[in-house]
Amino acid sequence: MAGANITKKAMAAALKELMETKCFAHITVEDICKKCQINRKSFYYHFKDKYHLLNWIYFTEFLEPAHKREHPDNWDLLEEMCNYFYANQTFYRKAFKIDGQNSFFDYFREVITVILSKSMEDIFGKDASLDFYTNFYVDAFVYAIRRWLLQKDCMPSQEFAEKLKQCVVKTSKKIIQDYPNEGSHPKKGIRNTDAIG
Repeated sequence: MAGANITKKAMAAALKELMETKCFAHITVEDICKKCQINRKSFYYHFKDKYHLLNWIYFTEFLEPAHKREHPDNWDLLEEMCNYFYANQTFYRKAFKIDGQNSFFDYFREVITVILSKSMEDIFGKDASLDFYTNFYVDAFVYAIRRWLLQKDCMPSQEFAEKLKQCVVKTSKKIIQDYPNEGSHPKKGIRNTDAIG
């Protein structure tokens, strides 16, 4: 088992090093194998493809360790996640640019869906539209994180995480203030004509 982990970590290190100078699309399994001096058979024994290896890096470096730590709430986990991305921004900027099936973006979206699903169920119960509500928030967080990280001079992670939190919290408070009862009309009308011009 220890030997398998050493081999997988060697492949992960090779992929990281290759991504410093090459686009992910142009990196082959053969490139990875040559870099860490293993054969293709050994690679495919551990990973289905290079996408699987990339996702494994995120799982072992962040998800697995984070799962072992206690988080008072999802905001604390979000901040830790953003700190990790910020510390490894060069690598994940490239990872988030990967298109197509099995991309890191799709994998990351699945991860966030799992994290938020329980919270959404706690809020909405067994509502028939639970998937809709969950997907709405998953998309909001996933696309916001990707956009933040892809900016050339992205703001520090703690500042970004706090802005995300304030956006959700302050919007929620405003909605509760304007719509005190579910299904009611707002206390103050929205001047749509100003926006339309």
